[in-house]
Amino acid sequence: MIKKVTLSHIFIDCIDPSRLQEFYHNLTGLEKRSMYNSPGLVVNSDLMLMFNACDFEYMSPVWPEEDGKQQKQIHLDFGVEDLDAAVEDAIKLGAVKAPHQYGGSHWVTLFDPEGHPFCLGIDN
Repeated sequence: MIKKVTLSHIFIDCIDPSRLQEFYHNLTGLEKRSMYNSPGLVVNSDLMLMFNACDFEYMSPVWPEEDGKQQKQIHLDFGVEDLDAAVEDAIKLGAVKAPHQYGGSHWVTLFDPEGHPFCLGIDN
């Protein structure tokens, strides 16, 4: 058994890595950094969220999932203190509120500028 495994990077495929880095930087305030010729954000000292340009034709995922359509590859959840204000800010930054919501009054699903679903939720 491996003694220690640490998650160090999460890569998100996209068309415009710099645009997605800017969106998530403005949403979260995370520090910008680049590694491996890809823009990213420092989540903590051990983890970076990276935005990777596709070497294939990128198709935005469909959510909720539909047979025969591109499925989501990742789903990020962000805790917030004021859900309504956070949703409003995310929309101003370029997010789109998903037409289907399943989180009740605690979670709101949105799509980032490249169509990846993410949720904002009450931070407990």
